[in-house]
Amino acid sequence: MNVLDLFKTKTGSSSAQQAAFVQPQEKAGLLVTEELDKALEESKAKVARIARECRLKNRKFRDIEFDIENDREKCLHGLSGGSFGPSDVQRVTDIFEKPQFFVDGASSNDIVQGAIGDCWFVSALATMSTAPGLVEKFCVARDEQVGVYGFVFFRDMRWVSIVIDDLLFTSIPKYEELNSSEKQLYHNDKEKYASARKGSKTLYFARSATEGETWIPLMEKAYAKLHGDYAALVGGEACEAIEDLTGAVSSFIPCKDILDIDKFWTEELLKANKDRLFGCAYNALDGTRSGDWNATISGLHGNHAYSVLRAVEVKGKRFVVVRNPWGESEWTGPWSDGSKEWTPEWLAVLPELGHSFGDDGQFVMEYKDFLASWSDIDRTILFDSTWVMSSHWLEVTTRALPAAWSFGDVSFTISMPKSSPTLIVLSQLDRRYFPDISGQWRWSLDFVLYRQGETEVLAESLHARYFSRSVNLEIPLEAGEYVVHVRIDRTKYREKDYFETDSVSWDEQKLARVMTERARSQAIASNFKANTHTDNLPLPLNILAGQTLAQLEEKAAAAAAVLKATAGKEEKPVTTTTTTKTTAIETTIVTTGGDEAAEPVVAVKPKKPDDTTNNTPNPDGSSTEPTKTGLKDPSDRGSVFPRTARLHKPRRSGDHWWSVTP
Repeated sequence: MNVLDLFKTKTGSSSAQQAAFVQPQEKAGLLVTEELDKALEESKAKVARIARECRLKNRKFRDIEFDIENDREKCLHGLSGGSFGPSDVQRVTDIFEKPQFFVDGASSNDIVQGAIGDCWFVSALATMSTAPGLVEKFCVARDEQVGVYGFVFFRDMRWVSIVIDDLLFTSIPKYEELNSSEKQLYHNDKEKYASARKGSKTLYFARSATEGETWIPLMEKAYAKLHGDYAALVGGEACEAIEDLTGAVSSFIPCKDILDIDKFWTEELLKANKDRLFGCAYNALDGTRSGDWNATISGLHGNHAYSVLRAVEVKGKRFVVVRNPWGESEWTGPWSDGSKEWTPEWLAVLPELGHSFGDDGQFVMEYKDFLASWSDIDRTILFDSTWVMSSHWLEVTTRALPAAWSFGDVSFTISMPKSSPTLIVLSQLDRRYFPDISGQWRWSLDFVLYRQGETEVLAESLHARYFSRSVNLEIPLEAGEYVVHVRIDRTKYREKDYFETDSVSWDEQKLARVMTERARSQAIASNFKANTHTDNLPLPLNILAGQTLAQLEEKAAAAAAVLKATAGKEEKPVTTTTTTKTTAIETTIVTTGGDEAAEPVVAVKPKKPDDTTNNTPNPDGSSTEPTKTGLKDPSDRGSVFPRTARLHKPRRSGDHWWSVTP
């Protein structure tokens, strides 16, 4: 099942308008939608309600939905298990004498990766910490005495609220769990040993280098809850984490593909931490010839995400300040700490670079060495409250292999009422919560853009890593009609009966939670078939709120009668027909012009395929009853979920974004 998102169009405003506009600082850097305000209010209200109830009960908050002490295994590991082994669980107030959420604000130098392979996420936090006040915007509410914290995240183009307690995994066991030799190290003194269980270094996962600061481990915990467990955070792209935290859009830039390195310096890197953020990495070296599979490039580790903190030009040289999220292990080449290049003349410019020597993970590289050492640069464009987005997700069934790799799998039209700088993004659903039940295929996306009625390709999407979550295109468009043609590729990475085979070893309670989250994610498609997920979708509490069973049954009967009376009378907005040919979806996005522009109208209508056949989607089974080998998945149909989204600036000739998701 694949999800694509044709995602944003920016209409440019004049420099005078830009200069006159004052960006509200409370939301700068976040993609502002109606859902953001809703998520912010929901998080604040929930934190306030929990704090009030806890004080009435004289209890600290314990999150029953993510209880890492009593539901340890399900919070640590996914369906396939794992090997994390923290020794204990303690509250923030037990770990630190004087805990503080922020100590002098968020700083990239504070962030230290823990026992989990989430350098991509930790690196993203470090990168965002260089943009003043950005991290504070998604840490929206807390009551530290009660131990409740509220955050917002951007998932599948929607802002969501996550609330957690202050219980954290630690690496130091209880005194009673020590063997006799270990107890002797502390002279069999339990009180003396208690001091070893205090402080940041006792944390099992990410921590702050500033003693007593708590936002880093709590943010990591909230992100783990968002995706189901800590194991879900193993491996990823730093730019995707930034997208999840801000609603931004990222691009993948191979260093060897940069055409004009001077232009890239002046128009890109020098804007780091203003309206864009950067990260860097390279693929691990092949140790076949050398026999050293842990070889580095002058101290730089492969398959590891680093943060670009800033770019500075001084005394005719160009420098990039980079940070390793480990908080140690730095570049050892030219301009590394203490290297011969640092003559007294150059030592004087250290403050201008914002750098000081020390094994803290931060280091300086000259621009030419930066480009030569890294293979990939991730660039993430940040938004603010001048942007407005609309989106539309669709489920589209792809053709069976060995069908041709061809454009036209999905097609969209875009109507531009006036000239505008434009960003188009095609994206898939975020499957990090349910990778073990996300189907047998990995999907790769790209698209081309035409002016309607013309035969020459106007532009094509930027190349991304294969199987990336999204691809995009930045281009200025004139007023008129445009057509986007999508090409979807896939490769099989497990057998079709994987669910039935693998579920033998899965915990059924954990599976139920994962299937619920998958159903929630897929339910954003306008043509989502809820009847295939009736056992997996929970009832929203506000549907039940304060009503008796009799009242609920009366409502259900009335709703069923309305559905029966209107069945077949209204045209569905999208097609749900499965065909053996390309399913084409025509999506038209129209905005009204002028400074008082209304919310753009999005119209989605199906194009009838040339040869439509009523092939029933091929599920991996339709029953959740156990079989001899395992369970069957009732919903994996090998489908694609398309979505359209658009951002614009109301009341200004401002910026527009358009999006479509197959």
